[in-house]
Amino acid sequence: MLPAVAIQGFEGSFHQIAARRYFSSEAVEVVPCATFGEVVNSVVGGRAGAAVMAIENSIAGSILPNYTLLRKSGLRVMGETYLHIRQHLMALPGQQVEDITEVHSHPMALLQCADYLSRHKHWRLVETEDTALSAQRIRESQRTGVAAVAGTLAAELFGLDILEADIHSEKKNYTRFLVVARPENAQEVAQPNKASLYFHTNHTQGSLARVLVRIADLGINLSKLQSCPKPGSTWHYYFHADLEFDQPAQLQAALQAIAPLTEGLEVLGVYHKGDTH
Repeated sequence: MLPAVAIQGFEGSFHQIAARRYFSSEAVEVVPCATFGEVVNSVVGGRAGAAVMAIENSIAGSILPNYTLLRKSGLRVMGETYLHIRQHLMALPGQQVEDITEVHSHPMALLQCADYLSRHKHWRLVETEDTALSAQRIRESQRTGVAAVAGTLAAELFGLDILEADIHSEKKNYTRFLVVARPENAQEVAQPNKASLYFHTNHTQGSLARVLVRIADLGINLSKLQSCPKPGSTWHYYFHADLEFDQPAQLQAALQAIAPLTEGLEVLGVYHKGDTH
């Protein structure tokens, strides 16, 4: 039985698409949350068995507050998935592009489609809190002349027609999502090849470089290194690192090698690397 999965956003959002992709099921039950903090609290408090949480985008970069949320939550990373972000213009059945005077969506989605939208200078752009919610409101209010920018799932769930597909400017736009759960529910995977961890060093000259050299010497790919401010220590940082390896023994060797060089070393999860295709 699939766990209820907390997502940021509303039904039909890209987080729900990511949840369906990771769990390979359209039947996965989602727990919509308004904020990422609520997503984490839903899992910590037992309202959801797992969560899918965006952590970085290939265009916009890292979602820095989510790294801090993850570190403080006590949750464990059990997997990841990458989603190709495709934005579509959608409206009530029977509407045509020529009928549209107003377009609703999340500010980021409108920005991602700026080139297309700018070609329709008479359209009024309305910022909302969610792409899928914009689509849902159009359906519920039966508003003609109004379109939403959202993903395919929103059009399917709310019975809207896609007037123009793939209107986003950057065609290779991907978001990486982490799948997290409480430690007792984070299932171990056979032959993992990726790990996420946090550490900080003593802030002496070359301390971070020594850690990175040890990792590289063991044939491990450091696919992500993200600095996060360390509370109470001005200009001192925690580091979130994602390590890719061929054999689990490489990870164990790396942890043993860097432990004497780090402070507060914590493994957040060991899992299978996500597919970007």
